[in-house]
Amino acid sequence: MQLTERNMEKSLCTLAAVIFLGGFFDAAQLTYDTTTQVNLLLNSTSTAASVTVQLQNHSTVKTTPTAAQKLHTTAVTKNISRDSEEENNGEKKDASKTDEKKTQLDCPPLGLESLRVDDSQIRASSSQRSGLGPHRGRLNIQSGIADGDLYDGAWCAEYKDQNQWLEIDAIYPTLFTGVILQGRSSIWSWDWVRTYKVQLSNDSVTWKTCMNGTEEAIFQGNHDPWTPVLGVLPVPTVARIIRINPQTWYINGTVCLRTEILGCRVHDPDDIYSSEQDLGSKDPLDFRHHNYKEMRKLMKSVTKECPDITRIYTIGKSYTGLKLYVMEISDNPGKHELGEPEFRYVAGMHGNEALGRELVLNLMQYLCKEYKKGNQRVVRLVTDTRIHLLPSMNPDGYEEAYKKGSELSGWAEGRYSFEGIDLNSNFPDLNSIMWDAEEMATDKSKVSNHYIPIPEYYTQEDAMVSPETRAVISWMQDIPFVLSANLHGGELVVSYPFDCTVGWAPQEDTPTADNAFFRWLATVYASTNLVMANPNRRLCHYEDFQAHNNIINGGAWHTVPGSMNDFSYMHTNCFEVTVELSCDKYPHASELPIEWENNKESLLVYMEQIHRGIKGVVRDKMTKQGISDAVIKVEDHNHDIRSAADGDYWRLLNPGEYQVVVWAEGYFPSMRRCHVGMEPRATICDFTLTKMPLQRLKEIRAKGLKIPQDFLQLRLRALRLRKLRASTKVLNQRREGKRRLQGERKARGA
Repeated sequence: MQLTERNMEKSLCTLAAVIFLGGFFDAAQLTYDTTTQVNLLLNSTSTAASVTVQLQNHSTVKTTPTAAQKLHTTAVTKNISRDSEEENNGEKKDASKTDEKKTQLDCPPLGLESLRVDDSQIRASSSQRSGLGPHRGRLNIQSGIADGDLYDGAWCAEYKDQNQWLEIDAIYPTLFTGVILQGRSSIWSWDWVRTYKVQLSNDSVTWKTCMNGTEEAIFQGNHDPWTPVLGVLPVPTVARIIRINPQTWYINGTVCLRTEILGCRVHDPDDIYSSEQDLGSKDPLDFRHHNYKEMRKLMKSVTKECPDITRIYTIGKSYTGLKLYVMEISDNPGKHELGEPEFRYVAGMHGNEALGRELVLNLMQYLCKEYKKGNQRVVRLVTDTRIHLLPSMNPDGYEEAYKKGSELSGWAEGRYSFEGIDLNSNFPDLNSIMWDAEEMATDKSKVSNHYIPIPEYYTQEDAMVSPETRAVISWMQDIPFVLSANLHGGELVVSYPFDCTVGWAPQEDTPTADNAFFRWLATVYASTNLVMANPNRRLCHYEDFQAHNNIINGGAWHTVPGSMNDFSYMHTNCFEVTVELSCDKYPHASELPIEWENNKESLLVYMEQIHRGIKGVVRDKMTKQGISDAVIKVEDHNHDIRSAADGDYWRLLNPGEYQVVVWAEGYFPSMRRCHVGMEPRATICDFTLTKMPLQRLKEIRAKGLKIPQDFLQLRLRALRLRKLRASTKVLNQRREGKRRLQGERKARGA
């Protein structure tokens, strides 16, 4: 019978003798403050030495876990009899209290998933082949489509017997508290371990099996290949090496597993290298995972600290009614300033990819604090750029992942919206509309290459369009964004448009007209990211992006029709890339300070790229007023942009000489040459347009000449947007009515 956590707390387990530095445990007296004292007998003598168990948090993360941070547990399967519980009734009361505290000790993962554990630290009894070797036994590691290559989705033993094992060398003495197990990642095979034992050692020669009272503990494993299951050690135990010994497995499968180990490093005062532990970040930021309420509270604290440069606003609601909050950071928040470009970071499109969310929250804190300090780089960014930060595009999905925590949410828990929609492919596929029009046109140059309208079907009430996607599309219309990045997780690479391939081919390099600049943007982020730039890092899963300098065309990676990147480029003036921030989609809180340091420079330098290329204002020659929706066309770049409501525009370009032509409806076109230098500031290229005489306009109409296609597209684009907003309003009212009705029913029931 499977034990509950309460049964374990009342267990008769005594502290197992474990070899430690050539000696044995004597009597481990554990206290649970920020450190835990463990008394040990060293070298089998009676001289007691004190060591400190240190949580591997590289920041000021509290050691007491929140409800969402506490890992769900699966107890060992061997029950403890009632008779044995009553044997030492008086002593057991105190012991159970101590056990209760032990099970709550928030030891973080060693880092198999995050790659902090090196391949050389993982060994196995046997392997079916190199692609299923011990280095592949990492939690959430993914396999490719083809089985049988070098990058399969688990460690799999060569033999199906109970003598197989996978062991992890923590390098340092470690207080081991638990094991997380997962089956094999494969679309062709189903393999997982049902039950297993745990053994501990300090020298890989002498092993001690984890005991449950007087019997060897049997831990429950998996019932499917993808759900992580935690087995808590009955007694947290100090050792250097931990071994997983499978006992039973899926009847139609073989011995395969992926794992993560929970443990706190033990500080040894005699170890001269112990002070070399990574200290994480020196920035005083709130390094922890924030649920919806905590995120909102943190954002409010930033506006309270920096009221002159921050503003919180919402762009809509999720399906369940959670608001999509945005933090604006600018020297004049709430207002578009003429000539000042607008930037955005979007995170949490996939709810379980939590690192982007936390990095965006860290970034808003950092910009506030550094602005107050007078950091000139930050002051310049805030003064010259209007920055918008959306930390959670899919708050419903995040809340689902948050309930299970960083190690137990698996690879896909919370990825999709509440309705089961993948927001990453929920935008209109405007690529295919343009490519189809080009294929049918006799003169491709007449086909509009920008501001492509939303298709009619997409504006309907019954269209499978999430409220989150509708909110972001409307947001894109309201603000003239110039540059953006979409923060994801699960890999280490920066991808750039197009994401969609011609004919939806699975993989095909599909460059935009601005391919050179997109490659520059991707390179800027990748080359300054401390992990991506490390030539010695291992692959996350099975794709070697280092061969491409950690950047890749989205279509060359895998086609994604309806991506936000492509929509942003085709429907608005904004250039956007996708940043895959980490192998681990949902890193443990202890990893967040390190991840911030890995990405801090990248986040800043990427924002600074908004000031490259040319910018200016398109004005009426007579009135001097700005002209909105004027077309800015750069020679040899088959992608135009348009001026904003006040007539200002921004065209991202690499250094060089460019011939630029600007025209607007009812005006004569204007042309000039603009030089873009190497320095990171945009060249100002203003344009003044002369209105066509009324007589000339009458002649054009009398001859029946057509209005240029670009301006017809502009009108259609505005019409479709009005329809989308109208259907969105109706759907939001329906959802709000349902939520109100449900609330009233609950109130009556109470």
